[in-house]
Amino acid sequence: MSDILQQLAQILEQRKLEPADKSYVASLYAKGLDSILKKIGEEATETVIAAKGGDKKQIIYETADLWFHCMVLLADQGLGPDDVLQELQRRFGLSGLEEKAQRNK
Repeated sequence: MSDILQQLAQILEQRKLEPADKSYVASLYAKGLDSILKKIGEEATETVIAAKGGDKKQIIYETADLWFHCMVLLADQGLGPDDVLQELQRRFGLSGLEEKAQRNK
């Protein structure tokens, strides 16, 4: 399942080299971190609204947009999906309360 994340990560890296007027992702990179973060905020809000509406297709659509823009952020910061997957793996088997307590040390 993570193959699509790896493929997307590769494409996002390639988009850093493309002109901003030919690629949506390149235009986000060119506008900088604040624009990327703004898109994540917008997509998070749209995901919440879709969930409140209860339309499963809309929830999937908006979550895909949110994940996509989070992937743009990761690439912008020199990170990739493997970094997040490794963190999730680290947390696997821990209770959420334990994991949170470990972060505060």
